[in-house]
Amino acid sequence: MKNRIFKILSFSILLFLLISLPEWAEAQCRMCAASAEANLKNGGSEGAGLNTGILYLLSMPYLIVFSIIGLWWYKNKKAKEVEEDELIRDLLS
Repeated sequence: MKNRIFKILSFSILLFLLISLPEWAEAQCRMCAASAEANLKNGGSEGAGLNTGILYLLSMPYLIVFSIIGLWWYKNKKAKEVEEDELIRDLLS
């Protein structure tokens, strides 16, 4: 019980800090945007692929999590079907 309260309290404090200090929470994004903008102004093309790279990095954890959930759901569904078939065979015999 104490562990759960500690987790909720620490998450609430972190959320409060991130909401109350947006400049601190978004510091890296501003730095990336500034460097990409400076690169594009100087004639470089490295900043053009920045958004694609960010979306690629962002999508990987979601793909991994959804793949694991999908595999678990598929195996669980298959196990339930086998269990139901065995139950029906037991009832008929």
